[in-house]
Amino acid sequence: MTGKPVAILGVFVADTAYRAERQPRMGETILGRAFALGPGGKGSNQAVAAARAGGNVRMLTKLGRDTFAEMALQTWAEAGVKPEVTRHAEGYTGAAYIFVEEATGENAIIVCPGIARTISPQDVERWREAIATSGVFMTQLEQPLDAAQRALAIAREAGAVTILNPAPAAPLPAGMLALCDYVTPNESEAEALTGVSVASLSDAERAADALLAQGARAAVITLGERGALYRDGARTVHVPAFDAGPVVETTGAGDAFNGGFAVALSEGADPVEAVRFGCATAAISVTRPGTAPSMPRREEIEALLSGAGG
Repeated sequence: MTGKPVAILGVFVADTAYRAERQPRMGETILGRAFALGPGGKGSNQAVAAARAGGNVRMLTKLGRDTFAEMALQTWAEAGVKPEVTRHAEGYTGAAYIFVEEATGENAIIVCPGIARTISPQDVERWREAIATSGVFMTQLEQPLDAAQRALAIAREAGAVTILNPAPAAPLPAGMLALCDYVTPNESEAEALTGVSVASLSDAERAADALLAQGARAAVITLGERGALYRDGARTVHVPAFDAGPVVETTGAGDAFNGGFAVALSEGADPVEAVRFGCATAAISVTRPGTAPSMPRREEIEALLSGAGG
């Protein structure tokens, strides 16, 4: 680990994943093809991705005192993530329903954050040192917005690089994007934040411009099989997707990208090179089932980058 610490505020949830030909209609029961229980939550997935990619990672969250909390701690221990968590008997550790379409690997998700839904600005203040001493700070929108905004403000005041992955999409408070060095929505999240439907690269550029106008220093719009678009006030670069093999499941691909992107930035990489590193991380993750378990190791990412001429 050669980079500065990466601090991630977010949520852990236990993923309950169901594979079937289609989702059932209301009142209908269908037979599924497979079931899996595993670790998830955007913040936790990003922490695992970053740690496996070689980052020095701290995970900031709240857990219950239950079986799913033990799953979280074991997952982080195996990946090398350093937990900065509080545990609470009065609430449950989060859980998620994930439907995976058998033919395509595409997914639909319902997240119940549990006790992490109560993360507050006061909780964030207790994590101030972990945030302020990080080189890169990243958060998402699965915990309350006021907590995410306070954490971004602390990180910005301390001089850390700040990343907001605005997922799941939600209206942002005034001034929140002005605290972000990088905002990393996918196509649907970019549309929700800007009103621009992202169907092409030119659409992505227009959406990025709208995010910059709201105060973000740079926008990285992830485009699935088309890679990602990086845009700041000085340059615009489209980074194509990498081919790491047949797609098995896209769940967690955005988290893989963000974890890899954060680690590369923590090591001083140029932002566009950090986007390439994130795209390579995501490309490997989609060739495997699951979320946290699909995150690749550093040597795999470097091998893909090297093989792609990068």
